[in-house]
Amino acid sequence: MLTASSIAQILVNGLTAGAFYVLMALGFTLIFGILRLVNFAHGEFYMLGAFVVYHLYAQLGLNFFVALAAAAVAVGVVGIVVERVVFAPLRSRELSMLMSALGLQIAVQGIMAVLEGIEGLSLASPVSGVYRSQWITFPYERLLVVGVAFVVLAGFYGFIKHSKIGRALRAVAQDGEAALMQGIPVNRIYAVAFGVGSGLAAIAGGLIGPVFSLHVYMGQAALLKAFVVVILGGLGSVPGALVGGLVLGLAESLFATLFGGLTSDMLGFLMIMGILLWKPTGLLGRAEA
Repeated sequence: MLTASSIAQILVNGLTAGAFYVLMALGFTLIFGILRLVNFAHGEFYMLGAFVVYHLYAQLGLNFFVALAAAAVAVGVVGIVVERVVFAPLRSRELSMLMSALGLQIAVQGIMAVLEGIEGLSLASPVSGVYRSQWITFPYERLLVVGVAFVVLAGFYGFIKHSKIGRALRAVAQDGEAALMQGIPVNRIYAVAFGVGSGLAAIAGGLIGPVFSLHVYMGQAALLKAFVVVILGGLGSVPGALVGGLVLGLAESLFATLFGGLTSDMLGFLMIMGILLWKPTGLLGRAEA
């Protein structure tokens, strides 16, 4: 039976999970919205971000937030290089780009397995302790996830809404050919979109590192969640990623409380299937003409 306390705990847990899902899905949907590419390697950029934070923060002793920012920049630059080398030559061949994304996923996993090994690693949280009240119990490290996700979302909104590059990204997302005719360097915008999307994935990976263990295969589960969120919210829709992430997080939290953790994923997927049967384009997606 749900009580006021359990409802409060469900909302808090759902918000935490949803904040992480939003952060993970934001880069994924940005890349799809601009490049029309389902980036199966997105989880690997998430994993790379976690390992960069691990080495800078846990091994070199840098401040956690400095390490997180450095991971976003470093993985973002890697993303730009990957877009230029791997995807740009295949621009007009969508199936080839899709297969390249799959190949990139396998290649990055293999390289990282050789370099880092396959054992799980632990990352100490920069904050410790648990908030307890009669209503909720809330580890501060999860509050950190929510706080950083909020700051990143606010920064991303400002970047997209008010910067020159952000306006160019929106123009290319709406109509690439029209944007090109307006003098926008579309190929550079593709690379920027891939770099920003990869950097967002790296932030998600670095944030989740102290909550769960790190390993070279951690990107697979994260990619699946990101994929579910963008399908639920609507492919290519940034507001949809925000709504989809929060809906998935809250649904999983509710089902985990009512039926246990083992069934929460299954019930969450069933709920999403029901939503998609009702609205096949996702909650905020639009049907293409």
